[in-house]
Amino acid sequence: MQAANSPLLSLHAVSRDFDVSRPWLNRMLEREPRRLLRAVDKVSVAVERGETLALVGESGCGKSTVARLIVGLYTPSEGRVDYGGRRMQMIFQDPYASLNPRWRVKSIIEEPIKHLKTRQRYQDLLQQVGLAVEDGEKYPHEFSGGQRQRISIARALAGEPDLLVCDEPTSALDVSVQAQILNLMGELQRRLGLTYVFISHNLAVVSQVADRVGVMYLGRIVELAPAAELFARPRHPYTRMLLDAVPDLQMSGKPRTPVAGEVPNPLAPPPGCAFHPRCPHANERCRREVPPVIDNVACHAVAEGRI
Repeated sequence: MQAANSPLLSLHAVSRDFDVSRPWLNRMLEREPRRLLRAVDKVSVAVERGETLALVGESGCGKSTVARLIVGLYTPSEGRVDYGGRRMQMIFQDPYASLNPRWRVKSIIEEPIKHLKTRQRYQDLLQQVGLAVEDGEKYPHEFSGGQRQRISIARALAGEPDLLVCDEPTSALDVSVQAQILNLMGELQRRLGLTYVFISHNLAVVSQVADRVGVMYLGRIVELAPAAELFARPRHPYTRMLLDAVPDLQMSGKPRTPVAGEVPNPLAPPPGCAFHPRCPHANERCRREVPPVIDNVACHAVAEGRI
């Protein structure tokens, strides 16, 4: 049993490979080797009790795979995940696809209650997330996107979790509804002492909810820092490029630096630092050597004091 002051969740050099090989017969006839895609590459991070850790990055960087590794939907190819709480739950990106359209809301929320034999009442859970008790008799299609996400949150809370893994929970919602859901999640965290792992590509959203931010690129965490520090003084070139792309009314009319290029093909990652084909500070060492994580940043240019 973990001590009370130990991290609630720890990932130790966790990697995940996916076999994307062609069928066996094709490989035998054409003499092709097996092809493995490394979606997550030796990720190590700890999450303290009561905090919100956000993982950000472009599509394909591996952040959603990390979320599924945490909750056990995937098993690590290497490394291990240690969890010191009782239970964890996940809130998915699409609130309609994650709810059974044939079940009434009452049954959706009561399912984990019955399975885990908790003392929760679905009526109390609906009210906790800002819905009416009468909504329990309705079906998911009768609600808006924001209301369906509230139902998803109520279902997650029904399992009395210590940790909620939130995989892009607001990306499918309008901006005004996003703010409502984020405010609700913040209120529930304060009241229930929840811990969040928040997956997002939207740095504007992350700036409102995160205590710490991990920036992912091609399966690795390239920078990890307290949110206020990361947004005020980003260190990794990739983090700087992501922040430059965030809309800011105060910078209206000023030149912006868009995120150049695209995430490389994970089946054929570039040698050395995976970010070097897009990095304005890359040199020959960056093209040869994978940068180690030094002071929570994986960048040769930062380690050498060039930026």
